[in-house]
Amino acid sequence: MRAMSEERLPTLLYLISPLDVGGDFPQRLENALSAGPVAAFQFRVKGLDQHEAARLAAPLQEICAAHDVAFIVNDDVALAKRISADGVHLGQQDGSPRDAREQLGMDAQVGVTCHGSKHLAMEAGEAGADYVAFGAFFPTTTKQVEHHAELDVLEWWQNVFEIPCVAIGGITPENCQPLIDAGADFLAVSGAVWNGDEAEAVRAFTRRLAG
Repeated sequence: MRAMSEERLPTLLYLISPLDVGGDFPQRLENALSAGPVAAFQFRVKGLDQHEAARLAAPLQEICAAHDVAFIVNDDVALAKRISADGVHLGQQDGSPRDAREQLGMDAQVGVTCHGSKHLAMEAGEAGADYVAFGAFFPTTTKQVEHHAELDVLEWWQNVFEIPCVAIGGITPENCQPLIDAGADFLAVSGAVWNGDEAEAVRAFTRRLAG
């Protein structure tokens, strides 16, 4: 995942996995990554022991590497270290970016969920996060939403900080344009891709992101 330059680069797609990544999901991921440019893929599973999670991650990690897509582990620094992932995404209860970097190394990408909070985002940036994630911007069925974010937090962040920001929560090809216009560097999407034809969904996002 890239850092910001003075001239803003195009918004990029950041895929988040469904909770079930077994069965035919590796083929679905291949279909999605073949359909258009994707910057990163977040491996998000819950309630599995590390051995099983690592087993499920292995083929997905290979597919991401073949497409030059960053492989990010959700919430679990130990798993990210075990499988040599490209980085980790931390919730507010998952430890500090500084600690994660100590365990994963300087090259790791460390992202932090900041909900709609400018304060949390500034704290994450000061602690060394590579990107901050704001949301949810729209209703979503992927996870229970306790926090909502407004477009102005993206505009504010872009005007003040160089660290990239990610928009998340209920994003579809139909509703994403205001997020792009407000300054989201990445659109993090899950249900909009995996709840239907993943390749067509990525193509639809790609058309939007191309302007």
